[in-house]
Amino acid sequence: MVRKAKEPNEGARKSTIREVAERAGVSTATVSRILAGNYPDAPATRDRVMRAVRELDYVANVHARSLAGTPTKSVAIIVNSVISPHYAHVAQGVQAQAAAEGRLCLIGTTGGDAERELAMVQLMREQHIEAVILVGNVLADEEYRARMSRYAHSLAGAGSRLVLCGRPPLGPDVPAVVVQCDYTGGAFAATSHLLSAGHERILCLGRRPGFTTADARLAGYRDALRAHGVPHDKELELEGTFEREQGYRMMRQRLKSGRRPDFTAVFAFNDLLAAGARQALLEHGLRVPGDVSLVGFDDLPPAQDIDLTTVHLPHEELGRTAVRLALEPETQAGPPQQVLLDTHLVKRGSVRQIG
Repeated sequence: MVRKAKEPNEGARKSTIREVAERAGVSTATVSRILAGNYPDAPATRDRVMRAVRELDYVANVHARSLAGTPTKSVAIIVNSVISPHYAHVAQGVQAQAAAEGRLCLIGTTGGDAERELAMVQLMREQHIEAVILVGNVLADEEYRARMSRYAHSLAGAGSRLVLCGRPPLGPDVPAVVVQCDYTGGAFAATSHLLSAGHERILCLGRRPGFTTADARLAGYRDALRAHGVPHDKELELEGTFEREQGYRMMRQRLKSGRRPDFTAVFAFNDLLAAGARQALLEHGLRVPGDVSLVGFDDLPPAQDIDLTTVHLPHEELGRTAVRLALEPETQAGPPQQVLLDTHLVKRGSVRQIG
C-alpha cells in the first residue's frame, strides 16, 4: 500500500516527532539527532527519516529543541531601520560574519522606539539567541538602562551576549560587549578641516540632545572650535533627525529669509543630511563649494556621487567585529570587552579654501 503524502497545512493538527519515528521505523531520539545534524553516518536511516519528515510535513519545534539543549545557532541584530544605508551596511557585516561562523542571522527593526527594542531583546532572550546586537540611537532613560542591564545579565547567565554596536556602555558591571567607532574624533577631523580652510561660521546639522551618536559628533564639532580658538555659537547648531528630508528642511528654514547665508560652511552629521542640505542650497542659487563648503559623515551613498568630503566609518567591520567578539569563548567567559574602531576623513571636492 502506497501512503499519500500530506499536503502542507492539511488539517489543523501538526505531525509529531513520534509519528515521524513510527513511520521511519526508528526511535524519537534518532529522529531528533538526525534533524539536529549530529547523527553518525547511516545514509539509509537518514533517508528513511527525511522521507517521513517530507510525507508528514513535520516541522521541528525549535523551542523544544532549545529546552533539550540543542538550540539553533543564531545571532540577532536589532536596528532602527533597514532603509538607512548605515544600518544596512552594519547589518551586512553582521550577516557575513554570522555566515562565516556557521550561524543564522535574524534582523528586527524598532524605528528608534525604546519600548519596542526592549521587547525585541526579551523575545530574542526567550529564543536562546547566542548574541543580540543592538545598533543605532535610542533615547535611553533610567528605566530603559535598568531593564536593558537586567536583560544583559540574563543573556550572559544563559551563555549568550548582548552587544552594543555604536553605543556607549550601560555601566561598568553590565556584561555587554561594546563596539564603537570614534564618532567624536571623526567630527573633530571634519570640523578642523573646514576651520583649516578658513571657515569659522560653520553650520552644524543634526543636533539631537540625549542621542549618543549625535551627542558624540556634536562634542567633536565643539572640541574643534575650541582647539582652533573659534567662539562657539549655539545658533549655528540645528536640531533634526538623520534623514535626507531633514537636511533639506533645516537648510530651507535657515535660508527662508532670502538673504545671503550667515555661514560659509556646513558640517552635516551624516551624508543623507548633507545631500538634503545640498539640494536646498542649490535651489537657493548657492553653489557647493563655490558659495558654501559642505562636509558629511559616514562615507556611504550618496557621498561619492555628489563629490562630498566626509568621514569614513568602517560600517561592515563594525558588524563583523560585533559578531566575532560575541561568539569568542574568551568573551563569554571573561569580563565585557570594549573596542573602538578608527574613522578617517575622505577629502573630495566639496570644500573650498577661503583664508
